[in-house]
Amino acid sequence: MTVNIICVGKIKEDYFVKATAEFEKRLSRFCSFNVICLPDKSIPDNASPAEEQIVLKKEGEEILKKIGKSDIVVAMCIEGKQLSSEELAEKIADFQMQSSTIDFIIGGSLGLSDEVKQRANLKMSMSKMTFPHRIARLMLEEQIYRAFKINANETYHK
Repeated sequence: MTVNIICVGKIKEDYFVKATAEFEKRLSRFCSFNVICLPDKSIPDNASPAEEQIVLKKEGEEILKKIGKSDIVVAMCIEGKQLSSEELAEKIADFQMQSSTIDFIIGGSLGLSDEVKQRANLKMSMSKMTFPHRIARLMLEEQIYRAFKINANETYHK
């Protein structure tokens, strides 16, 4: 099983780099885990809605290039479904029966393009709250790890 996080933007803060590296190391026990960081597209200050749509479209095109034809895609977006850790574990187990690759997608500051959302097999939300990219990625990595632990019937999950 291969699990990818495809995200727009890079984590710069050392403490977040160390935290994500820890979960990436832990996940390597359960799957081939990769983080694919795409560069942020520059957004002009006071960008118009039309300019924002252009940036979203360009970022979406770059994301879609990284997704395999048979990959399962989970788009992280505010309008997505909120799942418990147990429900995420069930989804991952189900997805493993359908494909050898799961791609979790985290967009840039403007979110995800409609094209990426339409490609998704599941739209998922961590919360109704908005989180910075680096926190969302760390939380997602932790929850993916927790899901694998739940599915392996190993202690960690409380």
